[in-house]
Amino acid sequence: MKRGIRSLAVAAACAGTLRAAACTGIALTAADGSYVQSRTIEWSQDVLPSRCVVIPRGQRLRSFTPAGADGLAYSAVYGTVGLSVERTEFIAEGINEAGLSAGLFFFPVYGSYASYDPDRNDRTLADLQVASWILTQFATIDEVKAAIASVRIVALAEGAVLHWRIGEPSGRQVVLEIVDGTPHFYENEVGVLTNAPGFTWQLTNLNNYVNLYPGDAPVHRLSGITLRPTGGNSGFLGIPGDATPPSRFVRAAFYRATAPQRATAFETVVQCFHLLNCFDIPIGIEHPADDAPDIPSATQWTSAIDLTHRRVYYKTAYNNTIRCIDLSEIDFGRVSYQSRPLDEAREQPVERIVIAR
Repeated sequence: MKRGIRSLAVAAACAGTLRAAACTGIALTAADGSYVQSRTIEWSQDVLPSRCVVIPRGQRLRSFTPAGADGLAYSAVYGTVGLSVERTEFIAEGINEAGLSAGLFFFPVYGSYASYDPDRNDRTLADLQVASWILTQFATIDEVKAAIASVRIVALAEGAVLHWRIGEPSGRQVVLEIVDGTPHFYENEVGVLTNAPGFTWQLTNLNNYVNLYPGDAPVHRLSGITLRPTGGNSGFLGIPGDATPPSRFVRAAFYRATAPQRATAFETVVQCFHLLNCFDIPIGIEHPADDAPDIPSATQWTSAIDLTHRRVYYKTAYNNTIRCIDLSEIDFGRVSYQSRPLDEAREQPVERIVIAR
C-alpha cells in the first residue's frame, strides 16, 4: 500500500479538517438483558465506500504500515462480521462469534501513538485495523487489555488518530484511548461515545449540564410576571444542539439516560436507530454556503449490533431500510472471506400505498 492511495488521503483529511470526526455511539440494554451497541459513521467529503465483511476462522491477515511494508501478521481465531470503510481491511464496527464487539471513532488532536519504527514491522498494527485485530483474536475485554502491549499501534497518516469502543454481551463496555503512545482503558458506564476531547474530559463536561432533566420546567413567578414553558421538554432547555463532539456527547448521554427500557433486543435495536436519527448530520452544515458535495448526508451509515444474539443491523444514507446479518446463520469454519457493498444500489426504496375506492 502506498502513501498516495485514497485510504491514506481519507485519514489525513479526517485529521486536517475534522469533517469526519462526527461519529456518535449509544448503547442500551433491554429488559430481557439483551445488550445493543449502536453508532453513526460520518464522512462529509464525498461517498464513503463501505462494505460488509465476513472473516472466517483461520483467515490469514496482515496489517499495513505507513511505509507500505507488511506489518503484524496473524490468523483469525474467531469468525467476524464487520462494516468497513474505504478498504475491506478497515473495519469500523463489527462483532465476532464470541459476542465481542469493537468499533473505531476518530480522536484527532488529543490522542497520539508511538512513532512508527520500520525495524519493528512484525509488531506494527495500523490504527484503522485495530478493530479487525480485536474481533478476530479475542473473546473478552480482559483479553484485549492483556494483549494490547504486544502490538505497536501507528497511524497510516500523520495526525489521524482514533480511539475505540469495545463491548461484551454482559453489557460491559470500555473505551481505549492512546495518548503519548500509552494505551488507556476506561470503563464506560455512561454508555455513549463521540470523538475529541478525551473520554474523561467528556464525563467531566457533563457536570456543566447538571440542571437538565426530562419533562417540563414548572411555572414560576419572576418580578411580578409568570414564566411558563413555551413547549414540551423545557427541562432540557439549554442542551447543546450543534454537531461538535462535546455537544453530541452531552445530548447522547441525556437521550440515552431518559430513553425508556424496551422489552426485547429487537425493540432496543429499533430504539437505538430512533435515538441516532437525532444525530444524523445534514451535509450542508459542515461546508461553506453553496460549497457542499452532492451526497445525501454526512452520516453515511448507522448500525446497531445485538451482542447477545450476534446480529448486525444497519441502514445507510442512501437506503433507510434496516438490514440484518445473523452470525448464527454463518458457518465460520467453512465460509470464505468475502465482502459486499452495504448498498447494492444507492437508492431509497419507496413503498407505494394504494388507496382503495
